[in-house]
Amino acid sequence: MINEKRLVECFMKLVRIDSVSREERDLADFLIEKLEGLGLEVIVDQAGEEIKANTGNIIARLNGNIKEAVPIMFAAHMDTVVPGKNIEPILSGEKIVSNGKTILGADDKAGIAALLEALHLIKENNISCGDIEIVFTVCEEVGLLGAKNLNISPLSSQMSFVLDSGGKVGQIITTAPSQNSLEFIIYGKSAHAGANPEEGINAIQVTGFALSRMKLGRIDEETTANIGIISGGRATNIVPDEVTLKGEVRSRNEEKLEKYTEQLKKITEDTAQEFKAKADIKIDRKYYCYNLSPQERVVKIAVKAAEDMGLQPLLCPSGGGSDANIFNKKGIPSVVLAIGMEKVHTIDEYILVKNLKNTAEYILSIINTITSGENLNE
Repeated sequence: MINEKRLVECFMKLVRIDSVSREERDLADFLIEKLEGLGLEVIVDQAGEEIKANTGNIIARLNGNIKEAVPIMFAAHMDTVVPGKNIEPILSGEKIVSNGKTILGADDKAGIAALLEALHLIKENNISCGDIEIVFTVCEEVGLLGAKNLNISPLSSQMSFVLDSGGKVGQIITTAPSQNSLEFIIYGKSAHAGANPEEGINAIQVTGFALSRMKLGRIDEETTANIGIISGGRATNIVPDEVTLKGEVRSRNEEKLEKYTEQLKKITEDTAQEFKAKADIKIDRKYYCYNLSPQERVVKIAVKAAEDMGLQPLLCPSGGGSDANIFNKKGIPSVVLAIGMEKVHTIDEYILVKNLKNTAEYILSIINTITSGENLNE
């Protein structure tokens, strides 16, 4: 049923529309026109005003003709990372790539294109379905801000399928970590580096000792830690009096997350005290983990729909956060579905045409599983 030519052309058009985080308005306008043309009711929420973006989240609704079917939601995000402007997609055989100067934007416009194709097919073939809600979020790449500011009270969906993961179509993300954002500011004491360095406290040196005592990278199978930004110092002839470290801890286990966050905090504070410096610690919870059982209805539906297509479903953990973290926290059971995008967030990003097609078919299979009336309750 998939119209491959239309699907590929749609994807190519989507990635040519610039939509880096907080600048998604042009893409939103295009999608609103598309969705309304397909007969959906469309609104744009006020999230953009809250997060200083030039548009809000798109919420669209397709009123189904099977009223007893469970209402469901499909979601994808509109924004891309940088370099994401003036993208020129190239169809090379069965692979779509950029021209090598930018990302491709398959993350997450492959998900959007597949959803639009599925909606086209529902309309063209009069496919019976229940109510379907579509949510296209803004600013996912800069902290899941669109999803965080999404008011779910108007939504009727009892579960959500988020089209936003690399890997083979059929992989289903059922667990993802919480994240704490860290900012450590080390305060030393300035002095002239040549005339009287002994009167200073070198904040860079203190920081170096603290870092040497931290275990970073893979802590265990559920937990990671990273210091990604270091800034400080003003001149080579001044003993630096302030250094800032920015990093994160992630874990799919809340107890481990808090334990290791506290460990990094203590290392920083103890090292600062040892050198008679001071440490200012800021910890911010970015999002919460989720862990869905294989018996959860949304998981069982995703598995059954994959099997019906002849795919091999695989339940997987993730080391990254997504809008699904927010939706689950807000009470909508949500899985993330792999859509076949590869090497995302790099200029080598690509997607195979067959994965675009498989994703569109998977969406239709999920809808069919919902409307078939099979008992897949928990």
